[in-house]
Amino acid sequence: MTDLLPEVLPLPELPARGPGSDLVGRALGLIDGLGFDVQPAGWRLAHHAGSEHRRARAQWRRDLDDAEELLQGFGGTLKVAVGGPWTLAASVERPTGDRLLADHGARRELAEALAEGTTLLRADLGRRLPEATVLIQIDEPALLAVRDGEIPTASGFSRHRRVDPPELVGALRPMATGALLHCCAPGRWAELARRAGFDSIGVDSRLSHLDDLGEWLDGGGTLVLGVVETASAVPQSVDQLVDETLRVVRRLQIADPGERLLLGTACGLAGWDPRDIAPQLRALRRAAELSAEALLRG
Repeated sequence: MTDLLPEVLPLPELPARGPGSDLVGRALGLIDGLGFDVQPAGWRLAHHAGSEHRRARAQWRRDLDDAEELLQGFGGTLKVAVGGPWTLAASVERPTGDRLLADHGARRELAEALAEGTTLLRADLGRRLPEATVLIQIDEPALLAVRDGEIPTASGFSRHRRVDPPELVGALRPMATGALLHCCAPGRWAELARRAGFDSIGVDSRLSHLDDLGEWLDGGGTLVLGVVETASAVPQSVDQLVDETLRVVRRLQIADPGERLLLGTACGLAGWDPRDIAPQLRALRRAAELSAEALLRG
C-alpha cells in the first residue's frame, strides 16, 4: 500500500472480520468506560462489555501492532477512519430499545467517550510511528439523516426528531483538530464542518453542491474529492477519473488548487473484489497526475 498511496496512506480496515470490524463496531472498539454487546438488531449499549466489544478492542491492538511493525520509518500521512458520533447514535441501541439518538444524555455521553478514544488512538499512533503525520477521518454517513429527522424508529412507523445544528456541531468539535470530516450522503453539510472546526472534508464528487465546495476552498480548507464511484464496485479507468475531476474543478473555476485539493474515493472499498482495489488506486494516482497537468495547460 505504501507504494500506491505514499503521501496519504489509509490504515486498512478489513471489514470481513466480524462485528467488531464494520464501521460501527470498529468505532465502538475505541471506547472505554462504556460497554456494548451485539443483539439481533445490531450493537447495543450494555452494562458490561460483551465478547464482541472486547474482541473489537483487541482487534484495534492487533492492527496497531501490525502498523507499528510494517510502517517503521514511514514519514507520510497515515489516515485512520473512525465512525462519527452521530452515525453511532443513529445505529446503536439503548438497553431499553430504540436508538441512542432518542436519548439526549446517552448520545452526549457516547460522543464524549468516542472523542476521548480517538484522542488516545492519535497519541498511541504518534508513539508507535513518530515520523508519520496522523490524520483521523471521521466518517459520518448518517449526519444529514440525523439533522433532517430521517432516522426511523425501531417500529419503522415514525422518525426520530431532527437534531439541531448547534448540537451536531458540539459533538463533532472535540474531534475536529487535525481531522477530516467525511460524508458521502447527498446534501449540504460543509457549513457544519466549518462551524465544528474541521480544516478538511471528504465528499462524493457526484453528490455534492459545487457552490459549497467552492466556498470551502475559497475559505482555505482542504478538500478530498471522491471521484471514484464506490457503490457499484465497478472499477473506473484513468480517463473516467480524469473526466470527473475536470468536470468538478473547471466548474469551480479553480486554476491551481495546489495541495488543498486531493482525489480519493467516494466511500470505502469494502464491497469490492480485492483484486480490483490495487489497480483502482493506481488509476486514481495516475488520474491525479494527469488532471494536474491538464489544469496547468488550461
